[in-house]
Amino acid sequence: MTAERLPWISADPASQRLLELAQKVAVAPATLLITGESGSGKDHLARLVHELGPRRDAPFLKIDCASLPAQLVESELFGHERGAFTGAVERKLGRFEMGGNGTIVLDEVAALSSGAQGKLLRVLQERTFERLGGTETLRIEARLIALTNVDLPAAVKSGNFREDLYFRLNVLSLAVPALRERRADILPLADHLLATLRAVHSRPKAQLSDSVRRMLMAYTWPGNVRELRNALERAVVFSHPRGTAPGPELLEPEDFPENVRAAAPSSASPVAGLRTLEEVEREVIAATLEATHYQISRSAEALGISRKTLLEKRKKYGLK
Repeated sequence: MTAERLPWISADPASQRLLELAQKVAVAPATLLITGESGSGKDHLARLVHELGPRRDAPFLKIDCASLPAQLVESELFGHERGAFTGAVERKLGRFEMGGNGTIVLDEVAALSSGAQGKLLRVLQERTFERLGGTETLRIEARLIALTNVDLPAAVKSGNFREDLYFRLNVLSLAVPALRERRADILPLADHLLATLRAVHSRPKAQLSDSVRRMLMAYTWPGNVRELRNALERAVVFSHPRGTAPGPELLEPEDFPENVRAAAPSSASPVAGLRTLEEVEREVIAATLEATHYQISRSAEALGISRKTLLEKRKKYGLK
């Protein structure tokens, strides 16, 4: 897979800055820590970093630390020799060995037990390991990327995560903003995701109506990009083609989950919820007066109006 086939939607300045940082860290071999809320796109960013770097043609392995049973962590990460434990009927290569000189992603690294954290720390320090039941020392050539939605400094303070491991993981770090913090990405992301879903569900004419676009922008997306994709997929699956006329099949607000619909503007008008010019003017004048400690001459100069006009507007809007 190439970076061109793995786009990072970056219409919002916050996403553009993140993409610039990802391009810089992609060429570095150092361990990378990617933080962010669940569903915000941490795994997608990890894959992008891999594709942008010199390891793009090497293996990319993802390990879900949260789903690994504690008794199998060592076997999954390091592998084992035949007879290392009951049921080990043959040699098994671990993920660190299978990763070669590619990239190994430790998803939800904070879910590792304290014992597993200690073993991972040793790997990061020495870049070597042995298979369970083996004596051969193997070297890790892969780059490690750790992902978490946990506040690791807080976890360290509470004793749930090793401080020394945190510092080893946090050599380079990227923080993925929540979708509500990069609102300019919402509609471009929706269009991109919908293009994929149209092909998956054989709905080539499905498009977002204007009212849906306003609704998507009004919602806060606590589940981030994952929730946006799920909402779009639900709309594509449960909506019905409206009419037989040629042209796009518009998805409407009623096709979306109830919690998303609740965020839709109360009026069908595209200007619903917008403030009047007078409301904006009153807010600007009030803020200017406060900033100048209600010095009329300074405020008038800052606003670009005469002192007389400012006094009139001050009286009109009931400002002290």
